[in-house]
Amino acid sequence: MSQLIIRAGEFTFGARFEEELAPKTCAAFKKAMPFVSKVIHVRWSGEGVWMPLGDLDFGVSYENHTSYPAPGQIVLYPGGISETEILLAYGGVHFASKMGQLAGNHFITLTSGLENMTTLGKSVLWKAPRTSASRWPDGGRLSPRPPRLRPQSARPEMAG
Repeated sequence: MSQLIIRAGEFTFGARFEEELAPKTCAAFKKAMPFVSKVIHVRWSGEGVWMPLGDLDFGVSYENHTSYPAPGQIVLYPGGISETEILLAYGGVHFASKMGQLAGNHFITLTSGLENMTTLGKSVLWKAPRTSASRWPDGGRLSPRPPRLRPQSARPEMAG
């Protein structure tokens, strides 16, 4: 089971990949690491933060998908009726867009720092978007350079 570190604003979370349940999604995301993106608060889904990724294609379809991620679960919506996105639930979530209910692949679970999830979510909601970065815990360093992956187009009005 692979571990990773996720930084969102001033918060740091330990996490694990759900490789047995979502092997293709985990492999695709690992290829994109280190992954850096803006995090904004969801609009239709409840208590969650998301990273809108536009037309970015991870090359995966549904596996271990859910519309109701539990707090601390991270899901990847691979695109379709809405844009590609990554969502972190910090409370109750019913994953949706203005197009209707969505399901994302649960591929990462937070393992430490859980006490800061609600504070992160509320600070993103009431203060400003944060930057999130994922890296390997054993030396993969976070660099200040721009993200390796950038959405080709962003349609933030479609998801979240």
